[in-house]
Amino acid sequence: MADVLPLVEARLHSALGEPDARAAVTFLGTDRIEVLRFPAAAAAAGEGDVVRYATLGMSAQPMADPTAALADPVKGPRAELVLSVRSGAADTDKVLRPLAVLAASPQVEGVIVAPGASLDVGEPLWPGAPFTSVLVAEPGGLVEDLELDAPLDPVRFLPLLPMTPNEAAWKRVHGAPALQERWLNHGTDLRDPSRRSVPLD
Repeated sequence: MADVLPLVEARLHSALGEPDARAAVTFLGTDRIEVLRFPAAAAAAGEGDVVRYATLGMSAQPMADPTAALADPVKGPRAELVLSVRSGAADTDKVLRPLAVLAASPQVEGVIVAPGASLDVGEPLWPGAPFTSVLVAEPGGLVEDLELDAPLDPVRFLPLLPMTPNEAAWKRVHGAPALQERWLNHGTDLRDPSRRSVPLD
């Protein structure tokens, strides 16, 4: 069976351009996770100075249902994470390790990362960041799903939207669609690395 990661990396390059930096993190008992940085010049036209960070390694194994007695080594959802932020306003390159932690969570904690989920790293995503968690958004916009040979599930590239602690708490009560609608109604720039929480009254 073909190695998934070279195909995943090729899809990232075709969608985002060439990365200008990469970092590898290995956690005890897990496969290596890399995080690739795609510079502002590689962002889509009209989006300005947006830098993107994408994980590489999360999709090497399918995510297993934590309630299953035995993990299927072939079937199951596969994903990588993509974070987009405006460059220059904060030291966002320090997000590499938190992103690797999130990408390793299916192996470490046995969770399935899917749209609508909240992921919390328990510390600021980068120095001084007002965010410690992210909302997993719907895939398909920035990087198209990567179809794999049957019986493998496709690899989905899941956008991450940073949340303030207040937004994360509000989302737990009201749900992800309600928070996203509030962001939209207030014209929230979700790529602003130092934005304030959206009004939640």
